[in-house]
Amino acid sequence: MSLLTQKTIREKFSISGIGIHTGLKVNMNVLPAPANNGITFKRTDVKHNNTVIPNYRNVVDATLCTTISNEHNVKVSTIEHLMGALYGLGIDNVIIELDSQEVPIVDGSAKKFVDLILKSGFKNYEEPIKLIKVNSRIEIAEGSKSISIDTSNVSAKIDFEIKYNNSVIKTQRNKISLFEDDLNDVYNSRTFCLYEDIKKLESLGLGKGGSLDNAIVVKSKSILNKEGLRNKLEFVNHKILDCMGDLYLSGYRIIGSLKCSQGGHSLTNKLLKKLFDDKSNYSLIEVKGKSLPHSFIDRNQLRSIA
Repeated sequence: MSLLTQKTIREKFSISGIGIHTGLKVNMNVLPAPANNGITFKRTDVKHNNTVIPNYRNVVDATLCTTISNEHNVKVSTIEHLMGALYGLGIDNVIIELDSQEVPIVDGSAKKFVDLILKSGFKNYEEPIKLIKVNSRIEIAEGSKSISIDTSNVSAKIDFEIKYNNSVIKTQRNKISLFEDDLNDVYNSRTFCLYEDIKKLESLGLGKGGSLDNAIVVKSKSILNKEGLRNKLEFVNHKILDCMGDLYLSGYRIIGSLKCSQGGHSLTNKLLKKLFDDKSNYSLIEVKGKSLPHSFIDRNQLRSIA
């Protein structure tokens, strides 16, 4: 993130696929958008009131994916992988057109989205970026699950841990810095499930488009996908990708240090609600200048706008 002005993609790109939960075919177009537009979804199969804003307040379901809705009950689901790609690549403004409810799952990761965004290229505007800076520690605990976000003067960090009673997945933990680290392993990590949970998914009416082409399936002590894992921390790295996408429902990139154990879409959404429930917990800042200093908090480059 060297240029501190807002960014969109240079050219429209398109991709088709199926929704992992609906099993329905979907065509998606991602288009450049003007400065201060933000990220918006548009359901082209719906004639009226078809714009849906990806915002934490608009989340209506967080069961195994993130589903958002507008006030007219027009929904878009499984947005987290695409949103994670946009977040990590620093895209502030795009319009995403869909002719069905669910974002295409592709291979279960964000790899294809990242490749298409990079191929499209970037267009920078003169308008400065806006960021959320965390001012107070916020935490939520639900049984064995926990999530917290704390202040950081340097960057945006995610420290994520998963614990599975499975000899393949076991306990995995990874920590990344969004602005400084190579995120390729995170982008390339696929969604996953245990073989014994497939029946449960079916009973919930989910996973209708799931297959070994778009998800890692773990059965007992083995991985059913012939190609195996893409990286040794692929399970937890995918959870980090999900977390990145869900964090972008704040509307801005966040300067703070997040730590999560055994969480998911719902817990991240609850964290954002608690963070933004009290204005003293955060500052909305506008960044001036052309480069991001390592110390980041250079008061000459920051202007509070909230």
